[in-house]
Amino acid sequence: MEQHETISPAAPACFGLSSDDPSLEWGAPAAAIHPMAAPDLQMFDPTRVMPRTRPLKAYRHFRELLKNKENTEEVFYIFEALPWKGARAAAERFLNTPQGQALRASEPYLPDLLDDHVGLRKLPAGSVAHAYCDFMEREGLSAAGLVDESMKFRTGRYEFKDQFTWYLDRQRDTHDLQHVLTGYGRDALGEQCVLAFTYGQQPSPGHLFIGYLGGLEISRKQSVKVPVLAAVREAQKLGAGCPKITEQSIRDLLALPLDEARRQLNITPTKVYSQVHTMWRANGIDPYDLLGAVKKAA
Repeated sequence: MEQHETISPAAPACFGLSSDDPSLEWGAPAAAIHPMAAPDLQMFDPTRVMPRTRPLKAYRHFRELLKNKENTEEVFYIFEALPWKGARAAAERFLNTPQGQALRASEPYLPDLLDDHVGLRKLPAGSVAHAYCDFMEREGLSAAGLVDESMKFRTGRYEFKDQFTWYLDRQRDTHDLQHVLTGYGRDALGEQCVLAFTYGQQPSPGHLFIGYLGGLEISRKQSVKVPVLAAVREAQKLGAGCPKITEQSIRDLLALPLDEARRQLNITPTKVYSQVHTMWRANGIDPYDLLGAVKKAA
């Protein structure tokens, strides 16, 4: 997934933050209730119709994605064509717990929280928050940017006000945070690995489809044989062995030291992914410029 958006330094009002008011603690709840935190919000909009599985459509959109990996909208079409059939059951299972409802009340909309870099920078150095801000600022990204991309696809099609939307959106909104927690970069292989990691967490066929087909495409274009698919598989197993990040308090995670957060989530260092990067570099290939390597070989 790719998204580009200038980060606004303004503190989000829906979290009751003010960077100029030191009397307010980071992440203090606002007086107004966010619509997604409303106690009477329906669990599942009865007008929803779950999309049917259409693998050929998914493949067509994957081919379009290969033409321009920045065209994130194609990813959402792939997810639509390969729906996660167990999504509703997973959402209801979590949201029918006190923990699920408490989290929905305290974190109704993650992009505002994640894009408040002024507030996040007030947390201790070495925290997940600082690592996240460093990553997003270095890459020129924002959580709002990915929301904008999803809304291009969703507007007029999947605009529902229900708890299920809140649950699904957390998977979208924690994508870049998963890069930080796992250590997978935004290189081509790193993106496939994060998608496979996400599948291990929440088994959406679309994530597995893009992760492995993307891995095959990387292997096909490289003259140097490296264990690309083994790296993707490693990421999938890593995700399956961790608690679901979307069901954790993101505010609490951000405040933890990065090493401690990884320990609590059982995220171990990547081995095959790092090995692949080492092998590529030993052969003069920049993992972050695989297309350039192909052009030179041509």
